[in-house]
Amino acid sequence: MIKLFIPALVLSLAAASVGAQDARYPNPNDDNTHYGWADVLRVDPVYGVARTEVPRQECYDQQVVRRDPGSGSAAGTILGAVVGGVLGSTVGKGDGRRAATVAGAVVGGAVGNGVSRNGGGEYESTETHCRQVSAVSEQRRIMGYDVEYRYRGEVYVSRLNYDPGERLRVRVNVAPAD
Repeated sequence: MIKLFIPALVLSLAAASVGAQDARYPNPNDDNTHYGWADVLRVDPVYGVARTEVPRQECYDQQVVRRDPGSGSAAGTILGAVVGGVLGSTVGKGDGRRAATVAGAVVGGAVGNGVSRNGGGEYESTETHCRQVSAVSEQRRIMGYDVEYRYRGEVYVSRLNYDPGERLRVRVNVAPAD
């Protein structure tokens, strides 16, 4: 007889635990709450605007004129001295020709050095300039759903964060109205 009693006890405990988990039976901790199903009548999406700040880099090219201070070149000095010497030699006559040639070479060398230092020192180039800017991006998104549903002949409206479909599980809590 004890062998038959133990399986019956196990079966009755299992049935009690299944009944406590079923939504049709009240929660033993809250005697006034139960669950049911409501028919969904209408679902309207609720839209909102979500703003996000997106940093980006904005770049542009700009033409610039650069000046190279240079240091003068030996070629400019030598070329100036030769040209100055030739011009001095053609200007002078007799004994003054030698002095005119030397003076022309000295002056021509100085001029040639100055031209080589300043003449080729300017050039154009392109520089890229960049700066950080923020752009605001706006997107229209669904923020929730206004749901109209009927439970036991009464119509209710709730805002949910999901679309419930055709049926909605509801929690019913009954309390005295004082």
